[in-house]
Amino acid sequence: MSPNIVQEKSYQFALRIVRLYKYLAGEKKEFVLSKQALSAGTYVGAHVKSAQEAESKAVFAHEMSVALQKASESEYWLQLLRDAEYLDEKAFVSIQADCLELVKLLTAIAKTSKR
Repeated sequence: MSPNIVQEKSYQFALRIVRLYKYLAGEKKEFVLSKQALSAGTYVGAHVKSAQEAESKAVFAHEMSVALQKASESEYWLQLLRDAEYLDEKAFVSIQADCLELVKLLTAIAKTSKR
């Protein structure tokens, strides 16, 4: 069985988000915005995983669409964390690149699965 790229990338993104949350809560004492990023960022992978077990194409398409929404929401929270000066530019650029890669993958999957 070939590796599932979107599942692997969404899992790795979730891990990065968990580590970011631990850093922001522990070092920066920021709990509100980071909790939102944690929620959105980990839900991406949860919905991708759920889509893999979908009973139908419609359920698969729905789960991937929700994963895309959560990836887009993650992008918002990351930008807000940067602009509020909780996240430096270097860290932001790195995690943002992963987020945008997921958005592109999920957009393609969502469009294809709706056909």
